[in-house]
Amino acid sequence: MSENDNLHNADGKQNDDTSKKDLNTSESVDVNESSEATANEEVTHQKQEEPAVVNETEPNVETTETVVDEQESAPEKVENASEETSKKPKNHVDEIDEANAEDAEDADNVDRHALEDKDYHSMSLEQLADEFESLLKNKKVQTIKSHVDEIKSEFNAKFSEILDEKKEEFLADGGNEIDFYFTSPVKKRFNSLYNDYRKNLNAYYKALESNLKLNLENRLEIIEEIKGLINVEENINTTYKHFKDLQERWRNAGPIPRDKYNNAWNSYHHHVEIFYDFLHLNRDLRDMDFKHNLEQKLKIIERAEELAQDDNTNRAFRELQVLHKMWKEDLGPVDREHREDIWERFSNATKAIHDKRQAYFANIDQIHEENLVKKEEIIAKIDDIAKDDANSHQAWQKKIRKIEELRQDFFKAGKVPIKVNEETWSKFKTAVRTFNRKKNGFYKNLKKDQYDNLQKKLDLIKIAEDNKDSKDFETVTPLMKKIQADWKTIGHVPRKDSDKIWNRFKAACNHYFDQVHAERKAENQEQYDAFDKKNKLLDSLKELKLSGNAEADVETIKSKIEEWKSLGQVPFNKRFIEGKFNKTLDNLFSSLKMDKSEVEMIKFENKLEHLAQPDDTRLLDNEHNFIRKKIDEAKSEINQLENNLQFFSNVDETNPLVKNVLKSIESHKENLAVWEEKLKKVKELYE
Repeated sequence: MSENDNLHNADGKQNDDTSKKDLNTSESVDVNESSEATANEEVTHQKQEEPAVVNETEPNVETTETVVDEQESAPEKVENASEETSKKPKNHVDEIDEANAEDAEDADNVDRHALEDKDYHSMSLEQLADEFESLLKNKKVQTIKSHVDEIKSEFNAKFSEILDEKKEEFLADGGNEIDFYFTSPVKKRFNSLYNDYRKNLNAYYKALESNLKLNLENRLEIIEEIKGLINVEENINTTYKHFKDLQERWRNAGPIPRDKYNNAWNSYHHHVEIFYDFLHLNRDLRDMDFKHNLEQKLKIIERAEELAQDDNTNRAFRELQVLHKMWKEDLGPVDREHREDIWERFSNATKAIHDKRQAYFANIDQIHEENLVKKEEIIAKIDDIAKDDANSHQAWQKKIRKIEELRQDFFKAGKVPIKVNEETWSKFKTAVRTFNRKKNGFYKNLKKDQYDNLQKKLDLIKIAEDNKDSKDFETVTPLMKKIQADWKTIGHVPRKDSDKIWNRFKAACNHYFDQVHAERKAENQEQYDAFDKKNKLLDSLKELKLSGNAEADVETIKSKIEEWKSLGQVPFNKRFIEGKFNKTLDNLFSSLKMDKSEVEMIKFENKLEHLAQPDDTRLLDNEHNFIRKKIDEAKSEINQLENNLQFFSNVDETNPLVKNVLKSIESHKENLAVWEEKLKKVKELYE
């Protein structure tokens, strides 16, 4: 912006030569004669192309998913929607003017300032698509461009990383690059959203284009009419009223192209100032306007100076935009003696806010530098993990989980300086790609071993299926047990085959052993029938109610024991029912009020029935040895206690301590008698 274009000069600052020229001729003050372009020039619209955002890394293979940026043309823009930014540094006024020019093109543009800034870098593909969809549904399309651009850039970068990983896996599995195929539902969804966004944006600019052109033409006509007022020979009051009408028309003329905004407004203010100088013939009218404008501009300055103390730099900057817009669009010039002073105050307040904002962004740059350090550390950790070789599936799974954690940490670390963003992203992808290649190489070899294991298990399946209907149980049963043991020693097979082959093997083995069990059950049907009958008897015993008469109840229990014995033997694998029966008897006997020794012998005789097997004396031998041990222990305890009594030879038997020893000896003798009776019963079974 040239010196003649700034707001200071819009208030009426002119060079000495201009101020001396005759105010009665438009040529003497027409800014067209200066080297600076004004709104009286013929305005030429320049069609602006929106630069396409290029994907950070494009895949080298054809896929069914087209990355949005690869061959897309920028949305067709209207001629007036300039997106170019000046390469020269902006001063504190330039920045405000540029922002207001963009907002002035459409009243809704200001809504873009209210959009929440989010950390798109840390979001997943699904979250980015959700954010895009939310913006598209809930916000005006012209206000979301910067957010959409950032979402799009992050989405394409992350999707490109996944695409590279899938390609590496495909090639590691032996695939040809030309055959690589990858589809993603979230990518299709994102592409659909972006196509909707482009259509909506094109429709918006198409509708906006004609209005902006008409509004610009209308404003240029108003400027021409204001220029012509100083050449009209009529009553000054009539001319002043005409001037006020033109000002009102200007205020209501609507938005114009942002790239024409500042020139049009500066030209307008320039000719408004000339008109006020022309009003020297009627100072009352001019001074009244000057006074009103001064009062309002002083209020604007005071508010700007308050904002300069606000620590919320973004909020202060947004309100400062509004103040500059009011200064420029709603108010005219002030008396020349105040112009320099009020502009200097307003400019100083603007500069203070501008400097604070720059410091804020400098602080953000520092944060970005710190984020860069974090990301470089994460990349170094990924490199270290990639260098460390692992030789087992478990070890690689642990490394895969760690890499995934580091990937998430990388995205959560935040943004880095723009100048190194691409380089940092490239380092990250290279580190992850190196790890993936080593991982894929390991699993490629592992899959070879798994296919070897698969063939071994298929061989066992063939043996099982070939013999599943065999009736030669004596020969085939050991074989089937052996192949079951062999199956357990063979390692992993490919996951896609694991369940299928296991189900085949299990079905063949189960089919064979079901036949074996059925055959054995038929051979021992009598024992299975006995088991069923004993089960029913056991259930009835649980519900048995005793009379309370000890002798009668003992006879009842004995009859149940005899009934149990009469049912016969049960299959070997069903002998657990004997233990249940004995436990039930214990519960019944415990409720009887009778000599414990007698009860114990009744229970023991029933137990012997279970221990005595026709061709197997092992259980009986164990019981014999156990009883002999108990007899020896009882005798030893009695001897020890009797020896202890010798120390009390002169003590009366009524002494509590002596009485306790004698009682203990009597108890052990009773137990010894029971054990000896049990031994006698066992010996009878050997005869």
